[in-house]
Amino acid sequence: MRQGRRDGFREFAEGRSGHLYRSACLLASGDTHLAEDLVQETLGRMYLLWGRISRIDNPAAYAQTVLVRAFLTHQRRRSAGERPVGEFPDSGAVANGSGDPALRLTLLDALGRLAPKDRAVLVLRYWEDCSIEETANAMNTSSAAVRTRTSRALGRLREQLGGSIDEFAGL
Repeated sequence: MRQGRRDGFREFAEGRSGHLYRSACLLASGDTHLAEDLVQETLGRMYLLWGRISRIDNPAAYAQTVLVRAFLTHQRRRSAGERPVGEFPDSGAVANGSGDPALRLTLLDALGRLAPKDRAVLVLRYWEDCSIEETANAMNTSSAAVRTRTSRALGRLREQLGGSIDEFAGL
Protein backbone atom coordinates (compact mmCIF):
# COMPACT_ATOMS: atom_id res chain seq x y z
CA MET A 1 0.00 0.00 0.00
CA ARG A 2 2.80 2.45 0.82
CA GLN A 3 4.45 1.91 -2.54
CA GLY A 4 1.15 2.70 -4.30
CA ARG A 5 0.84 5.88 -2.24
CA ARG A 6 4.38 6.93 -3.15
CA ASP A 7 3.83 6.17 -6.84
CA GLY A 8 0.57 8.12 -6.83
CA PHE A 9 2.20 11.10 -5.21
CA ARG A 10 5.22 10.92 -7.52
CA GLU A 11 2.90 10.97 -10.54
CA PHE A 12 0.98 13.94 -9.11
CA ALA A 13 4.18 15.84 -8.28
CA GLU A 14 5.70 15.26 -11.71
CA GLY A 15 2.49 16.36 -13.40
CA ARG A 16 1.93 19.52 -11.32
CA SER A 17 5.45 20.73 -10.48
CA GLY A 18 5.88 22.81 -13.63
CA HIS A 19 2.53 24.52 -13.20
CA LEU A 20 3.16 25.20 -9.51
CA TYR A 21 6.63 26.54 -10.32
CA ARG A 22 5.30 28.99 -12.91
CA SER A 23 2.71 30.27 -10.45
CA ALA A 24 5.32 30.51 -7.71
CA CYS A 25 7.63 32.52 -9.99
CA LEU A 26 4.86 35.04 -10.56
CA LEU A 27 4.04 35.21 -6.87
CA ALA A 28 7.73 35.65 -6.05
CA SER A 29 8.15 38.34 -8.75
CA GLY A 30 10.72 36.35 -10.67
CA ASP A 31 12.73 35.19 -7.66
CA THR A 32 13.36 31.65 -8.88
CA HIS A 33 15.00 30.55 -5.65
CA LEU A 34 11.99 31.56 -3.57
CA ALA A 35 9.71 29.94 -6.17
CA GLU A 36 11.60 26.66 -5.83
CA ASP A 37 11.31 26.85 -2.04
CA LEU A 38 7.57 27.51 -2.25
CA VAL A 39 7.02 24.56 -4.60
CA GLN A 40 9.11 22.33 -2.35
CA GLU A 41 7.12 23.37 0.70
CA THR A 42 3.84 22.85 -1.18
CA LEU A 43 4.79 19.37 -2.34
CA GLY A 44 6.01 18.49 1.15
CA ARG A 45 2.68 19.48 2.66
CA MET A 46 0.81 17.63 -0.07
CA TYR A 47 2.83 14.48 0.61
CA LEU A 48 1.88 14.57 4.27
CA LEU A 49 -1.78 14.72 3.30
CA TRP A 50 -1.54 12.31 0.39
CA GLY A 51 -3.06 9.36 2.29
CA ARG A 52 -6.17 11.45 2.95
CA ILE A 53 -6.19 13.11 -0.46
CA SER A 54 -9.11 10.97 -1.65
CA ARG A 55 -11.36 13.23 0.43
CA ILE A 56 -10.23 16.26 -1.58
CA ASP A 57 -12.25 16.81 -4.75
CA ASN A 58 -9.49 18.50 -6.73
CA PRO A 59 -5.91 17.85 -5.54
CA ALA A 60 -4.47 20.25 -8.14
CA ALA A 61 -6.61 23.14 -6.87
CA TYR A 62 -5.78 22.19 -3.30
CA ALA A 63 -2.06 22.30 -4.15
CA GLN A 64 -2.56 25.77 -5.65
CA THR A 65 -4.22 26.87 -2.40
CA VAL A 66 -1.34 25.44 -0.37
CA LEU A 67 1.13 27.31 -2.62
CA VAL A 68 -0.62 30.67 -2.21
CA ARG A 69 -0.90 30.25 1.55
CA ALA A 70 2.77 29.26 1.79
CA PHE A 71 3.66 32.41 -0.16
CA LEU A 72 1.53 34.64 2.06
CA THR A 73 3.01 33.05 5.19
CA HIS A 74 6.51 33.64 3.83
CA GLN A 75 5.69 37.30 3.17
CA ARG A 76 4.57 37.81 6.77
CA ARG A 77 7.93 36.68 8.10
CA ARG A 78 10.36 39.39 9.00
CA SER A 79 13.03 38.09 6.61
CA ALA A 80 10.69 38.25 3.60
CA GLY A 81 11.81 41.79 2.79
CA GLU A 82 15.32 40.68 1.92
CA ARG A 83 16.24 40.95 -1.74
CA PRO A 84 19.40 39.37 -3.12
CA VAL A 85 19.99 41.90 -5.95
CA GLY A 86 18.29 44.83 -7.61
CA GLU A 87 18.46 43.37 -11.11
CA PHE A 88 16.86 40.31 -12.62
CA PRO A 89 19.20 37.48 -13.64
CA ASP A 90 19.79 36.90 -17.33
CA SER A 91 18.53 33.33 -17.23
CA GLY A 92 15.35 31.90 -15.82
CA ALA A 93 13.24 35.02 -16.16
CA VAL A 94 11.45 33.84 -19.28
CA ALA A 95 9.76 30.50 -18.61
CA ASN A 96 9.04 29.32 -22.11
CA GLY A 97 11.24 31.54 -24.26
CA SER A 98 8.31 33.09 -26.11
CA GLY A 99 7.06 36.63 -25.96
CA ASP A 100 8.89 39.84 -25.22
CA PRO A 101 11.49 39.40 -22.45
CA ALA A 102 11.59 43.15 -21.71
CA LEU A 103 7.83 43.22 -21.24
CA ARG A 104 7.97 40.14 -19.05
CA LEU A 105 10.67 41.66 -16.83
CA THR A 106 8.78 44.95 -16.59
CA LEU A 107 5.59 43.18 -15.54
CA LEU A 108 7.43 40.96 -13.04
CA ASP A 109 9.07 44.04 -11.57
CA ALA A 110 5.72 45.83 -11.31
CA LEU A 111 4.15 42.74 -9.69
CA GLY A 112 7.06 42.64 -7.26
CA ARG A 113 6.30 46.16 -6.07
CA LEU A 114 2.73 45.21 -5.15
CA ALA A 115 1.77 44.05 -1.68
CA PRO A 116 1.90 40.23 -1.34
CA LYS A 117 -1.88 39.84 -1.13
CA ASP A 118 -2.38 42.11 -4.15
CA ARG A 119 0.13 40.04 -6.09
CA ALA A 120 -1.53 36.80 -5.00
CA VAL A 121 -5.01 37.96 -6.04
CA LEU A 122 -3.80 39.04 -9.49
CA VAL A 123 -1.88 35.80 -10.08
CA LEU A 124 -4.84 33.68 -9.03
CA ARG A 125 -7.47 35.66 -10.95
CA TYR A 126 -5.60 36.42 -14.18
CA TRP A 127 -2.77 33.89 -14.46
CA GLU A 128 -4.48 30.87 -12.91
CA ASP A 129 -7.92 31.94 -14.16
CA CYS A 130 -9.52 31.17 -10.80
CA SER A 131 -13.02 32.36 -10.03
CA ILE A 132 -13.63 34.91 -7.31
CA GLU A 133 -14.86 32.16 -4.99
CA GLU A 134 -11.81 29.94 -5.68
CA THR A 135 -9.52 32.90 -5.06
CA ALA A 136 -11.33 33.76 -1.83
CA ASN A 137 -10.96 30.16 -0.66
CA ALA A 138 -7.25 30.04 -1.52
CA MET A 139 -6.59 33.33 0.26
CA ASN A 140 -8.89 32.52 3.18
CA THR A 141 -10.97 35.67 2.71
CA SER A 142 -14.40 36.73 1.46
CA SER A 143 -15.51 37.11 -2.16
CA ALA A 144 -16.16 40.81 -1.58
CA ALA A 145 -12.60 41.26 -0.31
CA VAL A 146 -11.27 39.53 -3.44
CA ARG A 147 -13.26 41.83 -5.73
CA THR A 148 -12.10 44.92 -3.85
CA ARG A 149 -8.47 43.80 -3.70
CA THR A 150 -8.49 42.88 -7.40
CA SER A 151 -9.78 46.29 -8.41
CA ARG A 152 -7.28 48.13 -6.22
CA ALA A 153 -4.36 45.91 -7.23
CA LEU A 154 -5.08 46.46 -10.92
CA GLY A 155 -5.20 50.20 -10.25
CA ARG A 156 -1.83 50.09 -8.50
CA LEU A 157 -0.36 48.05 -11.34
CA ARG A 158 -1.63 50.59 -13.88
CA GLU A 159 -0.12 53.44 -11.82
CA GLN A 160 3.26 51.69 -11.75
CA LEU A 161 3.24 51.10 -15.48
CA GLY A 162 2.11 54.68 -16.06
CA GLY A 163 1.61 55.90 -19.60
CA SER A 164 3.64 52.99 -20.95
CA ILE A 165 0.72 50.61 -20.52
CA ASP A 166 -0.50 51.48 -24.03
CA GLU A 167 2.98 50.66 -25.35
CA PHE A 168 2.90 47.26 -23.63
CA ALA A 169 -0.57 46.47 -24.89
CA GLY A 170 0.50 47.28 -28.45
CA LEU A 171 -1.93 50.18 -28.83
